[in-house]
Amino acid sequence: MAEKSKYTAEELAEFRAIIITKLEDSRMEYRKLQDSLRDANEHGTIDTSNSYKTLDDGASTFEKENNNQLAARLKKFIANLEAAIFRIENGTYGICRVNGKLISKERLRAVPHTTLSMEAKLNQYK
Repeated sequence: MAEKSKYTAEELAEFRAIIITKLEDSRMEYRKLQDSLRDANEHGTIDTSNSYKTLDDGASTFEKENNNQLAARLKKFIANLEAAIFRIENGTYGICRVNGKLISKERLRAVPHTTLSMEAKLNQYK
């Protein structure tokens, strides 16, 4: 029996549903992070006590940097999920970009935006 070269419409519908759910969750989380970053800049409090101001400023800066990093990662994740939807639409979803083989369903369920099979992914580090 020949090896399957692409997923069926039903299988792609399952992957699309997974991706859409992750996309909606990620967009909502991204908006929350953006709002918290904006609110932190707009609603800063004036502290009359100088003794803890430096510590508070340091913690606030750390939190802002951390939230900025999270937002950047989420933005990249969202872009990758959107690209996966595009690959479903153009018929290339689930096909490894390195070896052209079908990526396993288990891998796609775990990492629905992947473009690499486990074999190709592992070979990256050799």
